[in-house]
Amino acid sequence: MNIYLFPFYAVVLGVLIAKITKARKLWNTKLLLSFSGAFLLALTLFELLPEVYEHLNPRVTGLYIMCGIVLQIVLELFSRGAEHGHVHAHKNGTSFPWLLFVSLCIHSFLEGFAIHQHNDMVYGVLIHKIPIATIISMYLFQSKYNTMQIGIFLIIFACMTPLGTVISNNTQISGNFTHIIDAVVIGIFFHISTTILFESGDGHKFNLSKFVAIALGIGIAYFL
Repeated sequence: MNIYLFPFYAVVLGVLIAKITKARKLWNTKLLLSFSGAFLLALTLFELLPEVYEHLNPRVTGLYIMCGIVLQIVLELFSRGAEHGHVHAHKNGTSFPWLLFVSLCIHSFLEGFAIHQHNDMVYGVLIHKIPIATIISMYLFQSKYNTMQIGIFLIIFACMTPLGTVISNNTQISGNFTHIIDAVVIGIFFHISTTILFESGDGHKFNLSKFVAIALGIGIAYFL
């Protein structure tokens, strides 16, 4: 049951953090982003990548991974990088941010497919979603959208990853097709995690705190 609920809990926790901190941007949010990026990248390498290469042709697998990277780049044309902690939409706008909403939902739905019954990717998604949900919630709370619009946005966003996992684990999808989706998701995770690692420092500078956060993320993922 936790594989379905953990991503939902992550969004709830992100909303609570945004509520508590109000409009303040805390330094530890950037450190959590660094940790989550390293943790997600490491789990992808340790868990998903070997499994996919074991079941699919290596050259074709590389093609699907590249498709995932390109798909995430396309999604970010609409979300403006919200998946890795950047929200550049107009806070003073009153119309519902449909492009941001749809692109985030597609991303969340697909990442749910990577969470299978007996793997640890759920923890990677959990750690990844907490800072992202916090930043998105901060943006929404500072916007001119009404409470119902914000509530609908966050509830559907929170449900999309569990929905992807439910469909992946409980429908008659052939083995190869499951691995193809996993390869696409690997590309998505590669793009997001590496972008986080390169962008989460002030002025793109690499500092000791960020290095420790990255090292912890990799180490915990390895021994998980």
